[in-house]
Amino acid sequence: MATTNNGGIELYFDTFGLPVDGSDDPVILCIPGMGSQCIIFADAFCYALVDRGFFVIRMDNRDIGLSTKTDESLEYTLSAMAADVTAVLDATGVQKAVVLGMSLGGMIAQQTAVEHPERLRALVSLASSCGDPELPSAAPEVIEALIKPGEATIEAQIESDIESRRLWSNPDWFDVDALREFFAAICTRNFEPGGGLRQYAAAMRTPSRLDALQQLDIPTLVVHGENDTLLLPEHGRRTAELIPGAEYLEIEGFSHDFVYQMWPPLIEATTALTARTFS
Repeated sequence: MATTNNGGIELYFDTFGLPVDGSDDPVILCIPGMGSQCIIFADAFCYALVDRGFFVIRMDNRDIGLSTKTDESLEYTLSAMAADVTAVLDATGVQKAVVLGMSLGGMIAQQTAVEHPERLRALVSLASSCGDPELPSAAPEVIEALIKPGEATIEAQIESDIESRRLWSNPDWFDVDALREFFAAICTRNFEPGGGLRQYAAAMRTPSRLDALQQLDIPTLVVHGENDTLLLPEHGRRTAELIPGAEYLEIEGFSHDFVYQMWPPLIEATTALTARTFS
């Protein structure tokens, strides 16, 4: 575990695998989504990537986990969060990495590709969106659950998170006991129920990246769930249409929950994409 600093924002990250010893080593940096902490990328997932030859970095975005919690008056955008990504790469001595982001993390990854293309070996946008305002929205009850205020106690927050997760999970993969354990670990690690809403506000105030995505020259994989109820599959398909040469993978049964059932196709596709950047 380690921290680095970007303009007064302390950023937590940790790593798996052998440290890089050259600019061509395969590195992957994983960015969590809105209100999520880095441990959503479970140790087992990270070690599975290590087994494929990656040096793995996972980070807490600002306003969540063990990274700095900002004041409400600091109205940052995804550009600031993209700069946080490059600060973590600098701290680990990595010149270029595969940048994988889920949901809001995918938007941060896209912004990093737009503003710092020289730092990306490849882009993996997972269960995310390009921000096209004409794309369909989630159902009102899903949006309401996403942006509702945090609870006053850890116990209430855990139950609230479980009920929200029901709305964007595959019911066949929904394990309430495992989720309660996970959310308890999240809250024990850091209880900051308002951080996700500040991240959401950052995404909302960020200028459109639609034109910039069409100019990208970075190997890209767009992964989405066929059952996603939070960011409907049209969001992933549109992202893949915009980015030149992007591959698109739609995972059967996957909704908007980072569960082990969808790890194998994601890891396989990410490994294959990365391998092609070395050929």
